[in-house]
Amino acid sequence: MVGSGAARFTMTDGEVGAGLWLIGIGPGDLDHITERARSVARECSKRYLEGYTAVLPPSEEKRLESVVGKWEKLMRNEVERPDELLKLASNQSVALLIVGDPMQATTHIDLEDRCADEGIDFHVIPGLTATALAVSQSGLQSYRFGRQVTIPFSAGEYLPTSPLEMICKNKEAGLHTLVLLDLDPTGMGLETPRPMMPGEAVSLLEKMGERIESDSLALNKPIRNWVGMLLSDLGTEEERVVSGTLEELSEISMGYVHAFILPAKFSGMEESAFERRGLTN
Repeated sequence: MVGSGAARFTMTDGEVGAGLWLIGIGPGDLDHITERARSVARECSKRYLEGYTAVLPPSEEKRLESVVGKWEKLMRNEVERPDELLKLASNQSVALLIVGDPMQATTHIDLEDRCADEGIDFHVIPGLTATALAVSQSGLQSYRFGRQVTIPFSAGEYLPTSPLEMICKNKEAGLHTLVLLDLDPTGMGLETPRPMMPGEAVSLLEKMGERIESDSLALNKPIRNWVGMLLSDLGTEEERVVSGTLEELSEISMGYVHAFILPAKFSGMEESAFERRGLTN
């Protein structure tokens, strides 16, 4: 998009000129980074890893310099209040490295708006996402997924019930739900993330169930008896996809970053795909 005083939005090849380059580096294993992303990141004058909307496993953080060059980490304050970042991007090429795909988070869409307002060139290099991998690796039909949700850590007595309510609405509409688990117990995005574990997520869903009044048929069955898939460390060598009851999945303590898929009624070959991923197989 090119206009008077507006930033140029492009996903095409070309010289790495001044501006802000949002570069997707894949879901967790740097072997999944595209050659385009690698080459642009290496040519940028400055490189920053965005460290709070998604996380790179510690072992891959150690590899990152060998892949793209020297980098620094930016946490929530520096990304949501990006004055310094944009000042640099106004006269040199600045890479903001994003785990997954850059434009999945509203935080990054806001950066596009800020660049447009300030006349700073804005560029996006796409990356493979864990959400796309989750649907692919589940063996379930992609068109049968409803709105995805995130289970947040509770803060004192505060715990939103909307994630469970959306899961129930999806089930009643015959749609599966991809459930992302929170990464930051503080909710501040200032410290190194500590991803939620499966047992914590199941307990939080149960607490949500205790707080809502609903005639949903899904809640007629104890949440721990629901069936689901646990998808751990997608896109890495430690990737694992298993199915079972939430009671069974809640006992899994291995892995770093997790997500659930909570299915509606299966159709076609979905049930056999679910069973092949069973914990006992």
